Amino acid sequence: MLRQVPTCKGGRFRGVLQSVGAIVREFSTSANALQDCWNQSREIDDVHILFRYCTNLQSAKCLHARLVVSEAIQNVCISAKLVNLYCYTGNVALARHTFDHIQNRDVYAWNSMISGHGRAGDSSGVIRCFSLFMSSSGLRPDYRTFPSVLKACRNVFDGNKIHCLALKFGFVWDVFVAASLIHLYCRYGGVGNARRLFDEMPIRDMGSWNAMLSGYCQSGNAKEALALSDGLRAMDSVTVVSLLSACTEAGDFNRGVTIHSYSIKFGLESELFVSNKLIDLYAEFGSLRDCQKVFDRMIVRDLISWNSIIKAYELNEQPLRALSLFQEMRFSRIQPDCLTLISLASVLAQLGDIRACGSVQGFTLRKGWFLEDITIGNAVVVMYAKLGLVDLARAVFNWLPNKDVISWNTIISGYAQNGFASEAIEMYNVMEEEGGEITPNQGTWASVLPACSQAGALRQGMKLHGRLVKNGIYLDVFVGTSLADMYGKCGRLDDALSLFYQIPRVTSVPWNTLIACHGFHGHGEKAVMLFREMLDEGVKPDHITFVTLLSACSHSGLVDEGQWCFDMMQTEYGITPSLKHYGCMVDLFGRAGQLETAFNYIKSMPLQPDASIWGALLSACRVHGNVDMGKVASEHLFEVEPEHVGYHVLLSNMYATAGKWEGVDEIRSIARGKGLRKTPGWSSMEVNNKVEVFYTGNQTHPMFEEIHRELTALHAKLKMVGYVPDHRFVLQDVEDDEKEHILMSHSERLAIAYALITTPAKTTIQIFKNLRVCGDCHSVTKFISRITEREIIVRDSNRFHHFKNGVCSCGDYW
Repeated sequence: MLRQVPTCKGGRFRGVLQSVGAIVREFSTSANALQDCWNQSREIDDVHILFRYCTNLQSAKCLHARLVVSEAIQNVCISAKLVNLYCYTGNVALARHTFDHIQNRDVYAWNSMISGHGRAGDSSGVIRCFSLFMSSSGLRPDYRTFPSVLKACRNVFDGNKIHCLALKFGFVWDVFVAASLIHLYCRYGGVGNARRLFDEMPIRDMGSWNAMLSGYCQSGNAKEALALSDGLRAMDSVTVVSLLSACTEAGDFNRGVTIHSYSIKFGLESELFVSNKLIDLYAEFGSLRDCQKVFDRMIVRDLISWNSIIKAYELNEQPLRALSLFQEMRFSRIQPDCLTLISLASVLAQLGDIRACGSVQGFTLRKGWFLEDITIGNAVVVMYAKLGLVDLARAVFNWLPNKDVISWNTIISGYAQNGFASEAIEMYNVMEEEGGEITPNQGTWASVLPACSQAGALRQGMKLHGRLVKNGIYLDVFVGTSLADMYGKCGRLDDALSLFYQIPRVTSVPWNTLIACHGFHGHGEKAVMLFREMLDEGVKPDHITFVTLLSACSHSGLVDEGQWCFDMMQTEYGITPSLKHYGCMVDLFGRAGQLETAFNYIKSMPLQPDASIWGALLSACRVHGNVDMGKVASEHLFEVEPEHVGYHVLLSNMYATAGKWEGVDEIRSIARGKGLRKTPGWSSMEVNNKVEVFYTGNQTHPMFEEIHRELTALHAKLKMVGYVPDHRFVLQDVEDDEKEHILMSHSERLAIAYALITTPAKTTIQIFKNLRVCGDCHSVTKFISRITEREIIVRDSNRFHHFKNGVCSCGDYW
C-alpha cells in the first residue's frame, strides 16, 4: 500500500487524500468507505473524525497508511488513538508495532497500550507493559492506568503492590481505581479487605456499589450482598442483575420479586441481561409461570434467553415443554451452543428417549465440542446414567480426553444411583490411584458415601470419614449429612445421630436424612419426635420431609400419626401431595392390614396411580394373604408397568403362599414369555476385611461343607426350642422334606452359619440382603439370636431388623 502512495513532504492532509484517492479506491471496499467519509467531510481538517468510521482491521490499515503519508502519525495523540483502534480490532501485534514507533510517548499512549493488552486477554502483556512504563518512561501514571493493571493481576500479592502504587500517587480514592481494587480483592478471596476499602471511600458512585455487590455474589456471600443493598438509593441494570443472583443463592424469593417490581417501575426489565437473570430467578424457585411471562415479554431474545427458559423447564422436570422450546429456538434460527446441549441431554434422559440421546452425542462429536469442552462430555455421561445405561456411560467416560473431578463424580454417582454400589466404590478407588492431581470435593463424597450405604461397606465408609476429618470438611452440611446417612444405613444409628448434632441444621436436608434412618430401623416414634424437634427449631419441612416421615410411620404401624402428618402437610405447609406421598399412605394402610381402606384410598386419589401405588397394595395383599384383591392390584399394575419382573415375582409368590400352583405356573409362563428373569437373592457380610457374598441355594463357596454341617446342627437345636418350618414360604410345589431343605439354603441362613463359624462367640453379626426377608427366615433368626446369645443385624431391601434374645426390633411388623 505504502509503495503505491506517492511521496508527500508537506501540504495539508486533504491534498494528500485527494491525490491518492483513485489508488486507494482500488485497494479495498474499506478504503472506499473511508474515501466516501472524507468526501462527506471535505470542509473538516481534523483527522480525528476518520477514526469513528474504521470498524475493521482493513480500514484501520488504510487509515494508518494515510496517516504515515500525511505525517500526521507524528502526532502523539493520533498515534495513541491508532494503537487503541488496532486493539479494538483485535490485532495487538500491529498496536504494539505502532506504539513502538511513537517518538515522545505520553501517559495516554502508555495507557492505550496497557489497556490494549488487557482487552486481548493478555494479562502478562499488561504487567510487562506497566513495568516498562514505570521503569523507563519517567512519567507518572494517572487514574486511567490502574484499572487495567489491577484487572490483569494474577494474585492478591501483585494486587497489593499496585494498591500501594495507587496510594502513593494519590489515586486510591478515585472511583474507577477503588472499584477495580474492590473487584481484585473479591476475585481472590479478600472480601473483608474489599469491604473495608468500600466503607472508607469518601465518594461512592454506582460503579463502586456494583463492584462490592458483585464481589459478594461471586464469593458466595449472597446474604451480605442483600444486607449491603439496604443502603442503596437507586439501582441500575448491573445492580439489579447482581441482586437477583444474590436472591437466587440466598433463597430469598420475596426479595427477588421486589427487585423485579423495581426493574419494571424504572424500565430496567427491558434490558436483555436483566430479563435473562429474572428467568433464572423464577426457575430456581419453581415458578415456571413467571419464567414464561418474562420470556414472552422480551422484545429481543438471544441464545442466553433461550438457554435460560429451556433450563428452567428442565430443572423443574417438564421435559416436553423444554423440548418444545428447543424446537422453537431452532425455528427462530438461533444455533445451539454447549449449554443448550447440556440441558437437552438432561431433557431427553428425563423422557427416556434413547435414540434421541444418541443423536445428541453424535451432534456434539460432529461439532467437536465433545473433545473441546469437558462439560459436554460430563453431560453425556450423566445422560446415559439417568437412562440406566451405565455401560454406555462408562464407555463415554473412558473416551473423555481430560477428566476433571466432575467427570469422576459423575460416573461414581451414575453407578451408585443405578444400584451398582460396589462399582461406584471401585471407581472412587481408581480415581484415587489414577486421578493424578485431581482432588475429591464435596460432590465426590456426596457420591461415594451413598454407595457405601447401599453396599453396607461400613469399613470403607469409616476410612472416608477419617479422611474427611483430616481435611476438616466433615462438618460441611452435605458431606456431614451423607456421612450420617451412611452410618444410619450401615446399622450405626448412634454414630449417625452424633454426627447429625455436629453439622448445621438450618435446612431440612439433614433432618430428612435422620428421620429416614430412624424409619429404616423401625423407630417410627423417634422419627416423629425428630420431626417435632425440627419444627421447634424453626426449620421448615419440605415435600421430602413428609415422604420420609410417612414412610417411617408405615414401617412402624403408626396409622394415626401418618394421617396427621399427611393432613398437616397440606393444611399448614401448603404442599400438594405427590404420587410418593400417596404411595406411602397406601403402604401405611396396607401394612396395617387395612386393605379395603388402602384400595378405596387409591380410587379416591386425584392423581392417576402409578406402578408404585399398585405395587404397595400388591405387596400388602401378599403379606396378608388377600389373593382376590392382589389379583385386582396386579391387573392394574401390569397395565402401568408390564415389564417389571419384581411385580411378576410378587404375584407368583402370593399364589404360592396360598397354594394356588396353577396361578404360579401361569405367572411364571407369562414372565418367561416376556423374557423377564427373577433377580437372584443374595446376602453379604464383612469378615476379616473381606466381603463374603452368599446366593440362595449356591454350593460353590469354599467353606460350603462346614457351612452345611453348621446349619444341620443348628436346625436340630432350633427344633428343640420350638421352631416349626413354615412351608408357605417355599415357592415350589415339592414334598415337605424338600421344602425344608430349600428353606435351609436361603442366603441369609448361609451367611449366619458362616459368621458363627468364623467370628468369635457372642460378637454381633451384621448381614445385608438384597431382597425382603421371608417370614420363615425371620422366625429362624430370632431363635438363633437366643440360642447363640448373639445380636444379629439384618438389613433387607425394606428396613433393618435387630435380632437379640429371640426378639426382633420390628416387633414382627415389616
